[in-house]
Amino acid sequence: MPTTNCPECSEEVYVDADSEQGDTVTCDECGSDLEVVGLDPLELDLYEENDDLDDEESEDYEV
Repeated sequence: MPTTNCPECSEEVYVDADSEQGDTVTCDECGSDLEVVGLDPLELDLYEENDDLDDEESEDYEV
């Protein structure tokens, strides 16, 4: 099982071997949600939900 370090707390995070870019995992140590942003080498970044669509939709209804 591949591992890399959590960008939040630097602890080792295990990622499934069949994970793909864009998948999310959770750090067991700090609980941060992480996104797989690179596969070779394995790289994780903090996961942020994309609220851009919600912002655009709400702008359409403003008067």
